[in-house]
Amino acid sequence: MFILGLLMYYSIQIGETDQLFRSIKNTGTFIGLSGIGVTLAGILLYLINRNEPPIQEKYDV
Repeated sequence: MFILGLLMYYSIQIGETDQLFRSIKNTGTFIGLSGIGVTLAGILLYLINRNEPPIQEKYDV
């Protein structure tokens, strides 16, 4: 999704003033930022839901 947003954003030249091209560029920005958000949310959910090994308390001296 992020790569699709980059392709849409950078496929349009900076000086284009046509409304269609500007909306494609804005859509590319939105899709790219959404892709970044989804990726970060996935990484955070993975890190939060990892199973940690149980703590074993043995005090044999």
